[in-house]
Amino acid sequence: MKTTGEIEAAVSAAVVCFKQEFMGRGPRDIHTHLIGDMLVVRLQGVLTAAEQQLVKTLLPAKGRDLLKEVRTQLIEMSRPGLEAIVKDVTGMASISMHHDISTITGEEVIIFILTAAPAVRELKRR
Repeated sequence: MKTTGEIEAAVSAAVVCFKQEFMGRGPRDIHTHLIGDMLVVRLQGVLTAAEQQLVKTLLPAKGRDLLKEVRTQLIEMSRPGLEAIVKDVTGMASISMHHDISTITGEEVIIFILTAAPAVRELKRR
């Protein structure tokens, strides 16, 4: 049985590897938080230079909408792989997955709702 921190670290490492393989690059930084039956993955520095230019050069709303549409399609294509990572690490299947990306901060959030809270081992205090 893993601790909450071990689960969070394993999900972060696996998602970074997956993103590098699937998207060709990973995030600048990643943090994962297990809160009961909810797993929140926060990725920072995910926009490519081309995506940053796209958002800057088009009308702000049009560039943002175009980027979000493309990223939504990509995340939906990668959904089976991401859900497999979550199940492998937590032992729980995903009921649902939610995603959003900020074109201003270059931050992406993926939230997984699990079938139940994973069993975790408590840390022993010294």
